[in-house]
Amino acid sequence: MSRHHVVALLNAPQSPFELACAAEVFGSVRPDLPVHYDFTVCAEHPGALPATTGPAMYVDAGLDALTDADTIVVPGWQPTGAAVSPHVLSALCAAHRRGARVVSICTGAFVLAQAGLLDGRRATTHWRRAEQFAAAFPRVEVDADVLYVDHGDVATSAGSGAGIDLALHLVRRDHGAAYAAQVARSMVLPPHREGGQLQYATQPVTSRTDESLAPLLEWALTRLETELTVSRLAEQAGVSSRTLARRFAEQLGHSPGKWLLTQRLGAARVLLEQTELPVEAIAIRVGLSSAVNLRRRFRTMLGTTPGAYRRAFGR
Repeated sequence: MSRHHVVALLNAPQSPFELACAAEVFGSVRPDLPVHYDFTVCAEHPGALPATTGPAMYVDAGLDALTDADTIVVPGWQPTGAAVSPHVLSALCAAHRRGARVVSICTGAFVLAQAGLLDGRRATTHWRRAEQFAAAFPRVEVDADVLYVDHGDVATSAGSGAGIDLALHLVRRDHGAAYAAQVARSMVLPPHREGGQLQYATQPVTSRTDESLAPLLEWALTRLETELTVSRLAEQAGVSSRTLARRFAEQLGHSPGKWLLTQRLGAARVLLEQTELPVEAIAIRVGLSSAVNLRRRFRTMLGTTPGAYRRAFGR
């Protein structure tokens, strides 16, 4: 299988961290994992490229590198909101027209928007820049609360760290949940954070340690096959269902029921990839009760069937 070519499009001054978010996921060689990506960087003007912090970077490839990219990542863009060169915008649009996936991290969304790739679509960027983004691009539906938004051909992420979440999400989409989890594990990161999760806690100062959902989530993940309900989760947490729902909204950005369904589907994906278990058995093992229910949930949330997913990502 040919490798997927990922090209990061840089601009001066470049944020080293935002570049590293993409480079670590797509560019690192891990001895215990197969290599599925080639990673390179380019800039409109090759040569020494000043960074936002630390020494300058040296970039030896120009915009021609975008002509054979499968995925293009714009890892931030400074100064935010400044006019982007017509040559850069033209190269991005040409790559998108021929089928390249175009992705932004943080303020890189301003570049995608200037290229017209976000018109009529939902997108995100760093929450501090959301108002500026919305004012500059009224044809874009700005969602300042989420970690990332993926349309398949175009994807945007929030501030720096969310770029890692988006990159792992793309690996998961390209090569399955198990492989993405292995990449995340090598980076000592959670295997997957949903794009709809909040960029930041709504009450970071007043939140108390004993209100953390972490112990409850760990408890639930070991019992997915049981009859877990929102009421059962609330009972385990020692709070009312209403209080539990509030904590989920504050800390995760969605409801307990949606979180539970997402975890069950994630577990089903791994079993489809790594075992030959029948769909019926997988449905029972992850707590979705029947193959019919699993297929329905799978199609609604993932846009495919368990069988098609297994054919794409099974061993």
